Amino acid sequence: MKVLMFGWEFPPKIYGGLAVASYGITKGLSLQGDVETTFCMPKPTGEEEDFLKIVGMNQVPIVWRDVDYNYLKSRLTRNMTPEDYYSFRDHIYSDFSYMHVNDIGCMDFAGGYPGNLHEEINNFSVIAGVVARRQEFDIIHAHDWLTYPAGVHAKMVSGKPLCIHVHATDFDRSRGKVNPTVYSMEKNGMDYADCIMCVSELTRRTVIEQYHQNPKKVFAMHNAVYPLSQEYQDIPRPDHSKEKIVTFLGRITMQKGPEYFVEAASLVLQRARNIRFVMAGSGDMMDAMINLAAERGIADRFHFPGFMKGKQVYEVYKNSDVFVMPSVSEPFGIAPLEAMQCGTPSIISKQSGCGEILDKVIKTDYWDIHAMADAIYSLCTNPALFQYLQEEGKKEVDGITWEKVGLRIRALYEDVLRNYGK
Repeated sequence: MKVLMFGWEFPPKIYGGLAVASYGITKGLSLQGDVETTFCMPKPTGEEEDFLKIVGMNQVPIVWRDVDYNYLKSRLTRNMTPEDYYSFRDHIYSDFSYMHVNDIGCMDFAGGYPGNLHEEINNFSVIAGVVARRQEFDIIHAHDWLTYPAGVHAKMVSGKPLCIHVHATDFDRSRGKVNPTVYSMEKNGMDYADCIMCVSELTRRTVIEQYHQNPKKVFAMHNAVYPLSQEYQDIPRPDHSKEKIVTFLGRITMQKGPEYFVEAASLVLQRARNIRFVMAGSGDMMDAMINLAAERGIADRFHFPGFMKGKQVYEVYKNSDVFVMPSVSEPFGIAPLEAMQCGTPSIISKQSGCGEILDKVIKTDYWDIHAMADAIYSLCTNPALFQYLQEEGKKEVDGITWEKVGLRIRALYEDVLRNYGK
């Protein structure tokens, strides 16, 4: 089975959970043994793993240029050969000479989430038309709203079925203050989709109720974690018998509820001073959180180390006694699973999709800072509770694998292909 997949992020360049999930899903599919995935993304680094075919949309021509073979070799990353380039060039389907292209007829992408994001999304969908005309594939899989237009275009060009993967909706990202342009793009993608995979039942309900989709084509497809590498397993856990560390790790934005973490910390520190709080990450609320910690008089017990990536993330998990995810609306939330893999007990909001598959965690409402504070205090002062959630949490998460997710997605692909056009 051949899958044409569109995504906006992929490791080693990670901006958030979307890259982690994209890697896990494609890896899980590769473990099925008979699924070939071509993953199209705006701007690969050339350092991606080779268990799948990566297509950099910034290296697919949309305007015909007579380019020397050796010059191409110097311009393309290892994901794209000159032969690939020439083959894509043969499938340019319209006159795009009015668009801004570089010397090899390709459009440049900033990578990530630039100020002209909507322009890049549109450009991405234009290039998807070339890719869909050239590639051989059975089914299309588009991740999140950024690539829905590309998925729709590929379906219109090829006549092949479209699966979209909802990692979040604008209702989650905006606390209900929905951007009508984004909503329209999301709904259009859902309307055209033959199958909608959602990262939780929570998100599935949002898709059905807020985007008016047929429940029969909407499925919950929970995320997972991949096993820790030996390098990460070998990261030591420091002795915190004298002072505990409680951590928030993620984007410091209103969706993630960082202010509730600070308020809960303030309540905990009224009962015990031998606890430090860490808010790792970056985002538009970071300055406000620094100021809030100062206003509550807890700045001396609060740390803001900034954005973490790669091994740093797991060092933070291993260095923590408690992990807290107080999200206001979290479609899934992989971070608690990663923390539990590292032996760190977790507290999550009841508004988090991952809570649907996790039992060995403490769950509170995001707004209930008193319950959150009680949970933090209990884990920091009750060794038996800490040990139980540490051991049982790790066992639980070790059974939640991407290979199982890949098996479910493959089965869903087969079901879609079997019923397509009926």
